[in-house]
Amino acid sequence: MAQWTWIAASRRGTSHERIGLRCQDARSCSLLGENAGVFFAVVSDGAGSASHGGQGASLTCRALAVHARTHFRKTSNLPSDDDIVAWVDAAKDNIWAAATQRGLQLRDFAATLVCVISNGNDTVIAHVGDGCAVMKILGYDDWIATSWPNHGEYASTTFFVTDDKELKLRITRLTVDVVAFAVFTDGIERLALDFRNNVPFEPFFNAVMNPVIASEIRGRDIGLSEKLMAFLNSDSVNARTDDDKTLILAVKK
Repeated sequence: MAQWTWIAASRRGTSHERIGLRCQDARSCSLLGENAGVFFAVVSDGAGSASHGGQGASLTCRALAVHARTHFRKTSNLPSDDDIVAWVDAAKDNIWAAATQRGLQLRDFAATLVCVISNGNDTVIAHVGDGCAVMKILGYDDWIATSWPNHGEYASTTFFVTDDKELKLRITRLTVDVVAFAVFTDGIERLALDFRNNVPFEPFFNAVMNPVIASEIRGRDIGLSEKLMAFLNSDSVNARTDDDKTLILAVKK
């Protein structure tokens, strides 16, 4: 059974800090299943144009985390595509209930979704909108973007869990030995992805992942998570992006 070391952090972007707006990103991580061998990670980014995007992101992460915990209490198998569709539908229902209670619309809670569930040998990625999931596979040196950001037709647009039209949910499955992965919102994209060649930026991932690989802690490394949070708020990062930033890193030991 796989054992995991993981770290996670979110930081409010400087653009939101200047106007006193809360961080619009949300995340949830947990070890699930028998002997805690399944790693679950989800991130969500509330749309900047949505008045309650941050709440939409929180509701999205919470719904998927609840359904994942319930699922792995009953079985060790990864969720089916139908399961994942039902989980995302439940998240949308929760957002609709929150919007109705406040006299608002679904679009006021617009949020993206990137979710990774892995036992090390089998992995499923669920993705709506931008953000990305990047993996390293045993025997390969390169990082692989298993689910690339899905930007809309126009600049600075994407798709959301709350979209009225057909949900742009992408589900990807891997049956290979995954040894490490990263999940992040769009605030990290310009640091972590080479958009010219549509590949991960190797130096970034090697730099942030090496401390996790070296960690002797099983489960969440709190100290490294705090260092990651400081990094996400560093001058070097803020010079590249003023957006909210969320990054989850996990290594199979």
